[in-house]
Amino acid sequence: MSVTTEPTPARTISPSAPVRRRRGTLGARDRTFGFMLAAPAVALFLVVAVYPLVAGFGTSLYDQSLIWPGRKFVGFGNYADVWPDFLARLGTTLEFSVLATVCPLLIGVAVAVLLNARLRGRNLLRGVLMLPWLLPGVVVSFLWAWIFNDSYGVINHVLTQLHLPQVNVLGQPSTAMAAVVVAKTWNSFPWVMVVVLAVLQTLPREQLEAAALDGASRRQRFRHVSLPHLIGPVALISMLEFIYNFGSFDMIFVMTGGGPGTSTMTLAVTLYQYAFTDFDLGKAAAMGVLWLGVLSLVCGGYFLLNKKLES
Repeated sequence: MSVTTEPTPARTISPSAPVRRRRGTLGARDRTFGFMLAAPAVALFLVVAVYPLVAGFGTSLYDQSLIWPGRKFVGFGNYADVWPDFLARLGTTLEFSVLATVCPLLIGVAVAVLLNARLRGRNLLRGVLMLPWLLPGVVVSFLWAWIFNDSYGVINHVLTQLHLPQVNVLGQPSTAMAAVVVAKTWNSFPWVMVVVLAVLQTLPREQLEAAALDGASRRQRFRHVSLPHLIGPVALISMLEFIYNFGSFDMIFVMTGGGPGTSTMTLAVTLYQYAFTDFDLGKAAAMGVLWLGVLSLVCGGYFLLNKKLES
């Protein structure tokens, strides 16, 4: 009688367990290595961005002078003191920011469309029109302050030659803001022109040629073919220009100093006066925190709008 025994199944070793352990070990090492690589950048960001914000907010809670040692905790008292000035200057700042954003955009887009056409000497024009953008803001400010000067400026010289009455552009509250916006527009429209011209140069020629074959005029081709490609870059430029103009200081301070009266007194000039004329660091910091809050709302609104448009 023979006894048959069933073969015992061979012990199978699942290869997945050690692989998972190996993968888990390597993943942890990768994460550690990634953190080590990112640590210098994070530390730099904390030093140059987060620390000044925290320190500025802390200063806004104290009665602190720029020239006297020591400080006294006042809580949100500085915010209550600067709140009326903040509301009054916010309107002036928004007025300057909107005008100094819209005017360069309109001129920059128009010039880019003209230079995109087949014109003789357009390469030379592109280079010449870039010159205002290459000048520093302070130089541009002094240049236009000289042009608008009521005693020896170019404008009054021309008016005198034409036997017309002279004007004091920078000395009148009704024209001072317009003068600063003109200078800012002259300085800013070239970079709008460059970006828009670059977008126009990358447009598919097939679409433009097909629209031309269908009988579309130049205006219709721009509206239905070119303009949809420009909306995204122009929206981005508008946001960047608005944020930059919202914090613009040099051009307004050099040309008008915030005057005449308070006609060009923006938040940046007011903060400068709090810090370096009144030597009140607490109120200057409070004004800066409120200013940052408005800019954060603007940026948040832009990102929400952009996300909605993309979806």
